[in-house]
Amino acid sequence: MEVENYTAASYNGTKKYTQLDVVTTNATGFGAASDDYMERGIDLNEQLIRNKPATFFMKITSNSLVNAGILKGDIAIVDKSIKPQNGKIVIAVVDNEMLIRFYQKKINKVSLIADAPKIASIEINEDNSCIIWGVVTGIIREL
Repeated sequence: MEVENYTAASYNGTKKYTQLDVVTTNATGFGAASDDYMERGIDLNEQLIRNKPATFFMKITSNSLVNAGILKGDIAIVDKSIKPQNGKIVIAVVDNEMLIRFYQKKINKVSLIADAPKIASIEINEDNSCIIWGVVTGIIREL
């Protein structure tokens, strides 16, 4: 019987390193080139809500902040966990009436400021009750 002569590479590798030693392998081959440019979808919960248990939505029914760009029919995203600060827009209940206004506190005086013509600002004193429901963190508007 005649033996065939095969030529082989002169380097046979090392037997100390096996396929099991490779940390990750891709048995399916290369990924599609378009996968490099693929983005994850936009999650509105992730984008608009910072504290899910303390966040609620409410529809705006007045034009008290029309100059600030908040219009009747917009949906306010309100976070109850945020402490009101000067210049922030808040949802407040004053004498059983729900309002959306700018919050302003000077020393011991709290004011709720409207940003529209013909709507007066409100100074909070001991004569009226005021509960700040939360701070507006965003507005959703349907076009």
